[in-house]
Amino acid sequence: MATVSMSWSLPTINDSFPSHLRRPNRLHSVMTSASLKKEISGVGVRVTEGQGNLPKVVLSSPHGRCAYSLTPIALNCATATQDHACLVVFHGIANTRANRNNWQCEAELYLFGGCVTSWKVANKDLLFVRPDAVFNGQKPISGGAPHCFPQFGPGPIQQHGFARNMNWSVVDSDDMEGNPVVTLELKDGPYSRSMWDFSFQAIYKVILDGKSLSTELVITNTDKIPFSFSTALHTYFRAAVTGASVRGLRGCKTLNKDPDPKNPLVGKEERDVVTFPGFVDCVYLEAPDELLLDNGLGDKISIKNSNWTDAVLWNPYLQMEACYKDFVCVENAKIEKVQLDPEQSWTATQLLSLV
Repeated sequence: MATVSMSWSLPTINDSFPSHLRRPNRLHSVMTSASLKKEISGVGVRVTEGQGNLPKVVLSSPHGRCAYSLTPIALNCATATQDHACLVVFHGIANTRANRNNWQCEAELYLFGGCVTSWKVANKDLLFVRPDAVFNGQKPISGGAPHCFPQFGPGPIQQHGFARNMNWSVVDSDDMEGNPVVTLELKDGPYSRSMWDFSFQAIYKVILDGKSLSTELVITNTDKIPFSFSTALHTYFRAAVTGASVRGLRGCKTLNKDPDPKNPLVGKEERDVVTFPGFVDCVYLEAPDELLLDNGLGDKISIKNSNWTDAVLWNPYLQMEACYKDFVCVENAKIEKVQLDPEQSWTATQLLSLV
Protein backbone atom coordinates (compact mmCIF):
# COMPACT_ATOMS: atom_id res chain seq x y z
CA MET A 1 0.00 0.00 0.00
CA ALA A 2 1.55 3.28 -1.06
CA THR A 3 1.57 6.34 1.17
CA VAL A 4 2.21 9.82 -0.13
CA SER A 5 3.18 12.91 1.85
CA MET A 6 1.33 16.07 0.97
CA SER A 7 0.61 19.55 2.25
CA TRP A 8 -2.86 20.39 3.45
CA SER A 9 -3.96 23.99 3.83
CA LEU A 10 -7.12 24.81 5.72
CA PRO A 11 -9.40 27.35 4.05
CA THR A 12 -9.97 30.74 5.60
CA ILE A 13 -13.34 30.84 7.26
CA ASN A 14 -15.17 33.87 5.87
CA ASP A 15 -16.55 36.77 7.82
CA SER A 16 -20.06 35.36 7.77
CA PHE A 17 -19.08 33.13 10.71
CA PRO A 18 -19.81 34.66 14.12
CA SER A 19 -16.61 35.77 15.80
CA HIS A 20 -16.70 32.98 18.38
CA LEU A 21 -16.74 30.37 15.58
CA ARG A 22 -13.83 31.78 13.57
CA ARG A 23 -10.33 30.45 13.87
CA PRO A 24 -7.06 31.29 12.16
CA ASN A 25 -5.95 29.64 8.94
CA ARG A 26 -3.23 27.04 9.48
CA LEU A 27 -1.02 24.75 7.44
CA HIS A 28 -0.56 21.14 8.44
CA SER A 29 1.63 18.36 7.17
CA VAL A 30 -0.44 15.27 6.49
CA MET A 31 -0.18 11.77 5.10
CA THR A 32 -2.57 9.92 2.83
CA SER A 33 -3.29 6.22 3.07
CA ALA A 34 -5.46 3.85 1.06
CA SER A 35 -7.67 2.78 3.97
CA LEU A 36 -8.48 3.27 7.62
CA LYS A 37 -6.80 0.45 9.53
CA LYS A 38 -8.01 0.93 13.08
CA GLU A 39 -9.91 3.20 15.40
CA ILE A 40 -7.91 6.30 16.29
CA SER A 41 -8.73 7.76 19.69
CA GLY A 42 -8.18 11.18 21.20
CA VAL A 43 -9.84 13.26 23.88
CA GLY A 44 -13.16 14.64 22.67
CA VAL A 45 -12.84 13.88 18.95
CA ARG A 46 -11.99 10.61 17.29
CA VAL A 47 -12.32 9.16 13.81
CA THR A 48 -13.27 5.53 13.44
CA GLU A 49 -14.99 3.08 11.13
CA GLY A 50 -18.75 3.20 11.26
CA GLN A 51 -21.32 0.94 9.70
CA GLY A 52 -20.39 -0.37 6.29
CA ASN A 53 -16.77 0.57 7.07
CA LEU A 54 -17.66 4.20 6.37
CA PRO A 55 -15.56 6.71 8.34
CA LYS A 56 -17.31 8.67 11.04
CA VAL A 57 -16.30 11.39 13.48
CA VAL A 58 -17.34 10.95 17.11
CA LEU A 59 -17.61 14.03 19.35
CA SER A 60 -17.70 13.31 23.09
CA SER A 61 -17.84 15.45 26.19
CA PRO A 62 -18.37 14.73 29.88
CA HIS A 63 -21.21 16.12 31.91
CA GLY A 64 -19.90 19.65 32.44
CA ARG A 65 -16.80 20.82 30.59
CA CYS A 66 -13.57 19.17 29.49
CA ALA A 67 -10.80 21.42 28.22
CA TYR A 68 -8.44 20.07 25.59
CA SER A 69 -6.88 20.95 22.27
CA LEU A 70 -6.89 18.90 19.08
CA THR A 71 -4.31 18.80 16.33
CA PRO A 72 -4.90 17.01 13.02
CA ILE A 73 -1.86 14.85 12.31
CA ALA A 74 -2.85 12.66 9.38
CA LEU A 75 -5.25 12.50 6.48
CA ASN A 76 -6.48 9.14 5.24
CA CYS A 77 -7.98 9.02 1.77
CA ALA A 78 -9.57 5.89 0.37
CA THR A 79 -9.28 5.21 -3.31
CA ALA A 80 -12.01 4.24 -5.80
CA THR A 81 -14.51 6.84 -6.96
CA GLN A 82 -13.65 10.48 -7.52
CA ASP A 83 -15.73 11.48 -4.50
CA HIS A 84 -14.45 8.78 -2.12
CA ALA A 85 -13.97 9.61 1.52
CA CYS A 86 -11.12 11.56 3.09
CA LEU A 87 -10.81 11.80 6.84
CA VAL A 88 -8.58 13.30 9.49
CA VAL A 89 -6.92 11.50 12.36
CA PHE A 90 -6.72 13.65 15.47
CA HIS A 91 -4.22 13.65 18.31
CA GLY A 92 -5.72 14.99 21.54
CA ILE A 93 -3.63 16.98 24.02
CA ALA A 94 -5.57 16.93 27.28
CA ASN A 95 -5.48 19.86 29.69
CA THR A 96 -7.84 18.03 32.04
CA ARG A 97 -8.24 14.28 31.98
CA ALA A 98 -11.62 12.62 31.51
CA ASN A 99 -12.57 8.97 31.52
CA ARG A 100 -14.44 8.23 28.32
CA ASN A 101 -16.68 5.80 30.22
CA ASN A 102 -18.01 8.79 32.20
CA TRP A 103 -18.76 10.92 29.13
CA GLN A 104 -22.44 11.76 29.07
CA CYS A 105 -22.87 13.52 25.71
CA GLU A 106 -21.87 12.23 22.30
CA ALA A 107 -22.55 12.92 18.63
CA GLU A 108 -21.67 10.87 15.57
CA LEU A 109 -21.11 12.37 12.15
CA TYR A 110 -20.55 10.34 8.98
CA LEU A 111 -18.34 11.88 6.32
CA PHE A 112 -20.55 10.30 3.67
CA GLY A 113 -23.30 12.86 3.32
CA GLY A 114 -21.86 15.00 6.13
CA CYS A 115 -24.65 13.40 8.13
CA VAL A 116 -25.05 13.62 11.91
CA THR A 117 -26.55 10.22 12.78
CA SER A 118 -26.54 10.29 16.58
CA TRP A 119 -26.86 12.84 19.38
CA LYS A 120 -26.83 11.35 22.86
CA VAL A 121 -27.46 13.14 26.14
CA ALA A 122 -26.97 11.04 29.29
CA ASN A 123 -26.38 8.14 26.90
CA LYS A 124 -29.90 8.51 25.42
CA ASP A 125 -30.01 8.98 21.65
CA LEU A 126 -32.37 11.79 20.65
CA LEU A 127 -31.98 11.24 16.90
CA PHE A 128 -33.26 8.32 14.85
CA VAL A 129 -31.82 6.27 11.99
CA ARG A 130 -34.31 4.15 10.11
CA PRO A 131 -33.85 0.36 10.27
CA ASP A 132 -33.76 0.26 6.47
CA ALA A 133 -30.88 2.76 6.31
CA VAL A 134 -28.05 1.66 4.01
CA PHE A 135 -24.43 2.41 4.85
CA ASN A 136 -22.76 1.56 1.56
CA GLY A 137 -21.47 4.92 0.35
CA GLN A 138 -23.91 4.82 -2.55
CA LYS A 139 -27.35 5.67 -1.15
CA PRO A 140 -28.04 8.51 1.30
CA ILE A 141 -28.15 7.59 4.98
CA SER A 142 -31.83 7.45 5.96
CA GLY A 143 -31.92 9.12 9.34
CA GLY A 144 -30.09 11.52 11.61
CA ALA A 145 -29.81 14.95 10.00
CA PRO A 146 -29.15 14.57 6.26
CA HIS A 147 -28.40 17.58 4.07
CA CYS A 148 -30.81 18.56 1.31
CA PHE A 149 -28.75 20.67 -1.11
CA PRO A 150 -28.90 22.29 -3.64
CA GLN A 151 -32.53 21.23 -3.89
CA PHE A 152 -35.15 20.43 -1.30
CA GLY A 153 -37.65 17.81 -2.41
CA PRO A 154 -38.26 16.86 -6.04
CA GLY A 155 -37.20 19.08 -8.92
CA PRO A 156 -34.89 19.29 -11.94
CA ILE A 157 -32.22 17.14 -10.26
CA GLN A 158 -32.49 14.10 -7.99
CA GLN A 159 -34.65 14.19 -4.85
CA HIS A 160 -33.12 16.44 -2.17
CA GLY A 161 -30.03 17.15 -4.29
CA PHE A 162 -26.62 15.55 -4.03
CA ALA A 163 -24.94 16.74 -0.80
CA ARG A 164 -26.23 13.71 1.10
CA ASN A 165 -24.74 11.42 -1.58
CA MET A 166 -21.19 12.80 -1.49
CA ASN A 167 -18.24 12.44 0.84
CA TRP A 168 -17.39 15.51 2.89
CA SER A 169 -13.88 16.07 4.24
CA VAL A 170 -12.71 17.25 7.65
CA VAL A 171 -10.91 20.59 7.41
CA ASP A 172 -10.61 21.61 11.05
CA SER A 173 -11.20 20.67 14.65
CA ASP A 174 -11.09 22.68 17.81
CA ASP A 175 -12.52 23.04 21.26
CA MET A 176 -14.67 25.99 22.22
CA GLU A 177 -14.45 26.47 25.95
CA GLY A 178 -13.96 22.74 26.33
CA ASN A 179 -16.62 21.69 23.83
CA PRO A 180 -15.55 19.58 20.84
CA VAL A 181 -15.93 21.19 17.42
CA VAL A 182 -15.41 19.71 13.96
CA THR A 183 -15.71 21.41 10.58
CA LEU A 184 -16.48 19.60 7.33
CA GLU A 185 -16.22 20.82 3.76
CA LEU A 186 -17.91 19.84 0.50
CA LYS A 187 -16.90 21.12 -2.91
CA ASP A 188 -18.20 20.54 -6.40
CA GLY A 189 -16.83 17.60 -8.39
CA PRO A 190 -17.69 15.60 -11.50
CA TYR A 191 -20.63 13.93 -9.74
CA SER A 192 -22.26 17.18 -8.60
CA ARG A 193 -21.50 18.95 -11.88
CA SER A 194 -23.16 16.16 -13.84
CA MET A 195 -26.49 17.44 -12.51
CA TRP A 196 -25.77 20.98 -11.24
CA ASP A 197 -22.95 22.62 -13.17
CA PHE A 198 -21.70 25.19 -10.65
CA SER A 199 -18.65 25.61 -8.46
CA PHE A 200 -19.44 25.94 -4.75
CA GLN A 201 -18.08 25.40 -1.26
CA ALA A 202 -20.14 24.17 1.69
CA ILE A 203 -18.69 24.49 5.20
CA TYR A 204 -20.48 22.62 7.98
CA LYS A 205 -19.48 23.20 11.60
CA VAL A 206 -20.76 20.93 14.39
CA ILE A 207 -20.39 21.76 18.10
CA LEU A 208 -21.32 19.49 21.01
CA ASP A 209 -22.01 21.51 24.16
CA GLY A 210 -23.46 19.79 27.21
CA LYS A 211 -27.14 19.22 26.45
CA SER A 212 -27.03 20.93 23.05
CA LEU A 213 -25.83 20.26 19.53
CA SER A 214 -25.29 23.22 17.23
CA THR A 215 -24.54 23.33 13.53
CA GLU A 216 -23.61 26.08 11.11
CA LEU A 217 -23.87 25.71 7.34
CA VAL A 218 -22.16 28.20 5.02
CA ILE A 219 -22.71 27.97 1.26
CA THR A 220 -20.34 30.02 -0.90
CA ASN A 221 -20.54 30.64 -4.62
CA THR A 222 -17.02 29.97 -5.93
CA ASP A 223 -18.15 30.11 -9.55
CA LYS A 224 -17.95 33.03 -11.97
CA ILE A 225 -21.70 33.18 -12.52
CA PRO A 226 -24.67 33.42 -10.12
CA PHE A 227 -26.55 30.34 -8.93
CA SER A 228 -29.60 29.62 -6.77
CA PHE A 229 -30.49 26.77 -4.43
CA SER A 230 -32.91 25.54 -1.79
CA THR A 231 -31.81 23.52 1.21
CA ALA A 232 -32.84 21.83 4.48
CA LEU A 233 -31.64 19.73 7.37
CA HIS A 234 -33.94 16.69 7.19
CA THR A 235 -33.68 15.88 10.91
CA TYR A 236 -35.17 12.64 12.25
CA PHE A 237 -35.98 12.72 15.98
CA ARG A 238 -36.56 9.57 18.00
CA ALA A 239 -40.16 9.71 19.18
CA ALA A 240 -43.33 7.89 20.13
CA VAL A 241 -45.39 9.23 17.26
CA THR A 242 -48.74 9.02 19.05
CA GLY A 243 -47.42 11.24 21.85
CA ALA A 244 -45.18 13.57 19.86
CA SER A 245 -46.08 17.21 19.29
CA VAL A 246 -44.57 20.51 18.13
CA ARG A 247 -45.30 23.97 19.53
CA GLY A 248 -44.58 27.34 17.94
CA LEU A 249 -46.15 27.01 14.49
CA ARG A 250 -49.50 28.70 15.08
CA GLY A 251 -50.17 31.41 12.49
CA CYS A 252 -47.70 30.12 9.88
CA LYS A 253 -48.69 29.81 6.25
CA THR A 254 -48.78 26.11 5.37
CA LEU A 255 -48.23 24.04 2.25
CA ASN A 256 -49.87 20.72 3.07
CA LYS A 257 -48.70 17.92 0.79
CA ASP A 258 -51.40 15.53 1.99
CA PRO A 259 -53.13 14.15 -0.02
CA ASP A 260 -51.33 15.37 -3.18
CA PRO A 261 -47.60 16.20 -2.82
CA LYS A 262 -47.54 17.72 -6.31
CA ASN A 263 -50.37 20.14 -5.51
CA PRO A 264 -49.98 21.21 -1.87
CA LEU A 265 -52.93 22.85 -0.17
CA VAL A 266 -52.28 26.41 0.99
CA GLY A 267 -53.52 27.16 4.47
CA LYS A 268 -52.74 28.60 7.89
CA GLU A 269 -51.81 26.71 11.02
CA GLU A 270 -54.46 27.30 13.69
CA ARG A 271 -53.22 24.84 16.31
CA ASP A 272 -51.02 25.71 19.26
CA VAL A 273 -49.89 22.08 19.46
CA VAL A 274 -49.32 20.22 16.20
CA THR A 275 -49.49 16.43 16.42
CA PHE A 276 -48.87 13.48 14.10
CA PRO A 277 -52.19 11.58 13.90
CA GLY A 278 -51.40 9.96 10.54
CA PHE A 279 -49.46 10.78 7.40
CA VAL A 280 -47.91 14.25 7.82
CA ASP A 281 -45.99 16.20 5.18
CA CYS A 282 -46.41 19.92 5.69
CA VAL A 283 -44.23 22.97 4.98
CA TYR A 284 -44.48 25.96 7.31
CA LEU A 285 -43.37 29.17 5.63
CA GLU A 286 -41.69 31.95 7.62
CA ALA A 287 -41.62 29.80 10.74
CA PRO A 288 -40.39 31.25 14.04
CA ASP A 289 -36.76 30.91 15.07
CA GLU A 290 -37.61 28.44 17.86
CA LEU A 291 -39.87 25.41 17.99
CA LEU A 292 -40.41 23.02 20.89
CA LEU A 293 -40.63 19.29 20.21
CA ASP A 294 -42.13 16.92 22.75
CA ASN A 295 -40.96 13.54 21.52
CA GLY A 296 -43.54 11.59 23.51
CA LEU A 297 -40.75 9.75 25.31
CA GLY A 298 -40.36 12.20 28.17
CA ASP A 299 -38.00 14.62 26.41
CA LYS A 300 -38.56 18.18 25.24
CA ILE A 301 -36.18 19.54 22.63
CA SER A 302 -35.79 23.19 21.71
CA ILE A 303 -35.07 23.65 18.00
CA LYS A 304 -33.65 27.12 17.42
CA ASN A 305 -32.35 28.48 14.14
CA SER A 306 -31.13 31.54 12.33
CA ASN A 307 -31.79 32.11 8.63
CA TRP A 308 -33.47 28.80 7.85
CA THR A 309 -36.80 30.73 7.71
CA ASP A 310 -39.05 27.68 7.08
CA ALA A 311 -39.91 24.40 8.80
CA VAL A 312 -41.18 21.03 7.63
CA LEU A 313 -42.99 18.34 9.61
CA TRP A 314 -42.99 14.82 8.19
CA ASN A 315 -44.01 11.34 9.22
CA PRO A 316 -44.65 8.68 6.56
CA TYR A 317 -47.23 6.74 8.60
CA LEU A 318 -48.09 3.42 6.92
CA GLN A 319 -45.72 4.10 4.01
CA MET A 320 -43.01 2.96 6.45
CA GLU A 321 -45.00 0.59 8.62
CA ALA A 322 -41.89 -0.93 10.22
CA CYS A 323 -40.69 2.29 11.86
CA TYR A 324 -43.09 5.23 11.50
CA LYS A 325 -44.15 4.92 15.16
CA ASP A 326 -40.57 5.54 16.30
CA PHE A 327 -39.72 8.95 14.81
CA VAL A 328 -40.90 12.31 13.58
CA CYS A 329 -39.05 14.72 11.31
CA VAL A 330 -38.87 18.39 12.28
CA GLU A 331 -36.80 20.04 9.59
CA ASN A 332 -35.28 23.49 9.31
CA ALA A 333 -35.49 24.53 5.68
CA LYS A 334 -35.02 27.30 3.15
CA ILE A 335 -37.83 26.66 0.66
CA GLU A 336 -37.57 29.86 -1.38
CA LYS A 337 -34.45 29.75 -3.50
CA VAL A 338 -31.37 31.62 -2.31
CA GLN A 339 -29.61 33.58 -5.05
CA LEU A 340 -25.84 33.95 -4.70
CA ASP A 341 -23.56 36.03 -6.90
CA PRO A 342 -19.92 34.99 -7.29
CA GLU A 343 -18.04 35.08 -3.96
CA GLN A 344 -21.25 35.62 -1.98
CA SER A 345 -22.12 33.35 0.96
CA TRP A 346 -25.28 32.28 2.76
CA THR A 347 -25.19 31.13 6.40
CA ALA A 348 -27.75 29.32 8.57
CA THR A 349 -27.47 27.88 12.08
CA GLN A 350 -29.38 25.31 14.09
CA LEU A 351 -29.27 24.73 17.85
CA LEU A 352 -30.84 21.61 19.35
CA SER A 353 -31.13 21.67 23.13
CA LEU A 354 -32.64 19.30 25.65
CA VAL A 355 -34.82 21.39 27.96
